[in-house]
Amino acid sequence: MQHDHDIIIVGGGMVGAALAARVGHAGFSVGLVEKGAEPSEPCGDYDLRISSLNARSLAFVKASGTALPEERSCPFRHIDVANQDGTGHALFSAADSGMDDFGIFIENRALQYALWQRLAQLPSVTCYTHCAPLSTIAATSARQLELDNGQTLSAPMVVGADGARSTLRELAQISVESYDYHQRAMIINVETELPQQDVSWQVFTPTGPIAMLPLPGHRASLVWYDHEDATRAREAMDNATLKTAIEGAFPRRLGNITRVVARASFPIKRQHAKRYIGKRLALIGDAAHVVHPLAGQGLNIGLHDADTLAEIVIQGRDPGDYLNLLRFECQRRAANQAMIAATDSFHHLFTGAKPLRQLGDLSLQLAERFPFAKRMMMQQANGLNPFKMR
Repeated sequence: MQHDHDIIIVGGGMVGAALAARVGHAGFSVGLVEKGAEPSEPCGDYDLRISSLNARSLAFVKASGTALPEERSCPFRHIDVANQDGTGHALFSAADSGMDDFGIFIENRALQYALWQRLAQLPSVTCYTHCAPLSTIAATSARQLELDNGQTLSAPMVVGADGARSTLRELAQISVESYDYHQRAMIINVETELPQQDVSWQVFTPTGPIAMLPLPGHRASLVWYDHEDATRAREAMDNATLKTAIEGAFPRRLGNITRVVARASFPIKRQHAKRYIGKRLALIGDAAHVVHPLAGQGLNIGLHDADTLAEIVIQGRDPGDYLNLLRFECQRRAANQAMIAATDSFHHLFTGAKPLRQLGDLSLQLAERFPFAKRMMMQQANGLNPFKMR
């Protein structure tokens, strides 16, 4: 049967575009359906939405031939984790884990733009913008997608990468389990007196962690987790008052803040699809799972979903075959469930009752004392095999 594409991907964000670029680079016909417009080139100040790309994610993106903008990204080689009173502390260094660096911090819009630039270079990729799915029907050898612009497309496999409120997931009647942490994360871009180089740090407090993500030069992205009311109160502060609050709460190693550039906040929730697959259909990224952002792994595990699915497509067998989809779900659901459990544990350890917080402090002390354990933790967090010999 003649199909429009080998694979159709709904959602042109970072995860969907990365899958399209990787599979398209391998020569497969890809249809990318995006409800918005093609992203524009980032310019001016850094965007508030910053993500980390770990070693596996970077390798996956680069395997598609995508060139990342070095001027709008920052590598990090150290991760400094502590509790508020200093009784628990661990420093993770890439060199100690057998890596050159842990990865990079990059603006979401810069990564998305770079991926779309690569898509434009691939003749096997067709981008359908300003449209979204209205309905979908699965047949024996293909899944059909009706779009709201009047077009109908079909492919042996359709992938939902259209975010936490996935339309495709709803059309496929896949339900989700969700949990509200009753917290908000406030993102604040700042200019600093000291240059922020290659260290990312996070300090756990009883109301939630505070973190610094380094950006190029004298810039940093701060993340401040707290109860909803406290976060709303900080959002109402003027820049001078907020600057004083930051300098009072964040460690001195950040250096003095010379300017608050921008701020925003979002609620912290967890969400997990009850299944990742349907007949000739797969879910990846936020369409499948949303994890607590304290470990900065949300985008990474989405890209690992895409990496695993790309391998199945590139192997040349029918990608939408049930056994292939089942293999994808078994691999990724186990890994993602482990990440959800880990982030949940960290959240409850460091924000729970005092005995739990003391246990969290002990876990940091043990991590600092056992280099082998630190190496395993960091390689696992980077999507690598911690038992692979170098």
